[in-house]
Amino acid sequence: MKKGTKLYAVFKLKCPRCQNGDLFKYKNSYRFKDITTMYDKCPECGLKYEQEPGFFYGAMYVSYALTVGLWVTLAIAIFTFYNMSPWLFLGIGVTALFLLLPVIYRISRAIWLNIFVNYKPGISE
Repeated sequence: MKKGTKLYAVFKLKCPRCQNGDLFKYKNSYRFKDITTMYDKCPECGLKYEQEPGFFYGAMYVSYALTVGLWVTLAIAIFTFYNMSPWLFLGIGVTALFLLLPVIYRISRAIWLNIFVNYKPGISE
């Protein structure tokens, strides 16, 4: 992934405008007390992350799409390569999604923000 691309900003959880500042205060997605703690503004360029009240409600749709995509991929992989009971698949799928919940949450917010903000090199406060 190259700096300046949307994928860089999404997977590195960086500001979509400058791609230097972090979106979340804590890098560890599994620090359960602070999973949702985001900066209000980019520490580097000052971009306000929550563009309007309720801005990140749209990230729920992205999260839903990611979850469905992951679930379908897991189902195809498991039922193609293994002869497994549907109940075992359900248990594995729910466990996998539960363990990936913090990562999906953060990536969906990054994707949602990147839909509306473009990269502008050389921006600073």
